[in-house]
Order: sequence, then structure tokens, then C-alpha cells
Amino acid sequence: MSSDTRKVSALHELPGSIEPPRDLWPQISAQLEAAAPAPAARSTRGPWRALAAAAMVASLAVGMFIGRDLLPLPGKPMPAPQSAQVSPGSPTLLDASYVNDPRYQRQRARLLQSLQARIDSMPAPARAKVVASLATIHRAKEDLEQALGKDPSNALLQELLINTYQDEMRVLTDVHEASDAGRGI
Repeated sequence: MSSDTRKVSALHELPGSIEPPRDLWPQISAQLEAAAPAPAARSTRGPWRALAAAAMVASLAVGMFIGRDLLPLPGKPMPAPQSAQVSPGSPTLLDASYVNDPRYQRQRARLLQSLQARIDSMPAPARAKVVASLATIHRAKEDLEQALGKDPSNALLQELLINTYQDEMRVLTDVHEASDAGRGI
């Protein structure tokens, strides 16, 4: 067997480097130069890049300016709404922020009214899926609300809670639509 065709059984048997049979750089350089834009085209891109960067910085600054009062800082209590009297058992600021949209409340109440009857009319496998999904969503909402009670300025927890409310609404809507159409989930 010649040295070029011997079998290699481990990586350490390979040579450290292999020189190419010819210099490849002139061809690579020619292809790069052919693909490069003309100097005039390059110079017109510069101002657009600078304008785009300036617009991004301005947008970020405006967003930070607007958002500085929306989320409380860690360690600072959330201010109570000026028109609200907070008493034990009344809705919290957290509830007001996320759940007390009247349209959301009406839609959710309408879907919950007929939920049990719709679940009861489903085949057993679909019923089990829906009940398990709703139970998971309910536990997630409770966990997130409890965590937000400890850290109300945590934006990630706030986003997760909103997503959980949306997930609940999707499940309720799917159950409603599936039973109206007579099709399964």
C-alpha cells in the first residue's frame, strides 16, 4: 500500500497539515473582487446605515423614556391608582393591570358559562385533554400571580402571565368553536 492510500483508524494518525497542490488565493481574490459592489454603491450605503443607527438609538431612548414610569423599580412598592381605594378582598393593582379589561371579562365569562356543558358533550379523550390543559393553565396563573406578588416589577413574569391568560382564552375559544361545529379538538 502506498502512503497516500493507507487506512486511518484514529484522528491522531492524520497529518497536522496538508499543503494544497497549487496556490488557491489568486482565484479566491478574483472572485471576491468580482462580487464586490462598485465604490459609488458602497458610498451611498454609508449614510443609510448611519441614519438607521440613529433611528434605532432614538427609538430606544424614546422607549426608555416612556417605559420608565410604567414598571416599578425593584424594592419600590407599586403606586396605587389615585382613584382606587384598596381594601382587603378588593382587586389588586395586578388584577387591574392584567385582567380587568371589560371586553376580556365579558368574553371569558361568556365562554365559561357553557364550558362544563361543552366539556361533558366531548368524547372522553378530548375531555381529558381539555380538562388537563385548563388545570395546567390555572396552576400556571396561580404560580405567576404569586411570584409577581413577590416581585411585581419582573417584566418576564408579567409577560408570562399575559401569555397564560391568552393561552386560557385560546383553549376556551377552541372548546367553544369545536363543540359548535361538531368537530373534535
